[in-house]
Amino acid sequence: MKITINGQSKDVEVAADTPLLWVIRDELNLKGTKFGCGMGLCGACTVHQNGVAIRSCITPVSAVAESSITTIEGIGNPESPHPLQEAWIRHNVPQCGYCQSGQLMSAAALLATNASPTDVDIVNAMSGNICRCGTYSRIKQAIHSAAKTVRQQS
Repeated sequence: MKITINGQSKDVEVAADTPLLWVIRDELNLKGTKFGCGMGLCGACTVHQNGVAIRSCITPVSAVAESSITTIEGIGNPESPHPLQEAWIRHNVPQCGYCQSGQLMSAAALLATNASPTDVDIVNAMSGNICRCGTYSRIKQAIHSAAKTVRQQS
């Protein structure tokens, strides 16, 4: 099966019902996307399918064969970070860090469609992502901060 991930076409030999998460982590060795609950409830495994945030732990790889998948590794890097990654650092969002890639991916999907989110927009977009450290107020501040940067870059 061929999938496109972070702009690159990859051949993977897995069963069609293999969760995308395990293809990303075990077959493609991209470790930024995390396993949390395995039921699509916590958001740690969030990636983008054609720009839309999805839960990779419950998405069979066959469902994304004709799609473009983006993982946390695909939104930015140390040399060219995404505005959200910069804002996350500036606002000291991470504590344990486990949920952060999923949080960032949900936030990136929001900002891709709404560069001026309200608090309600942010809460709604992020409601499926659980942070056991409780950094929700800093996450909201960082998203507002990144949104300003995104608007300035447009």
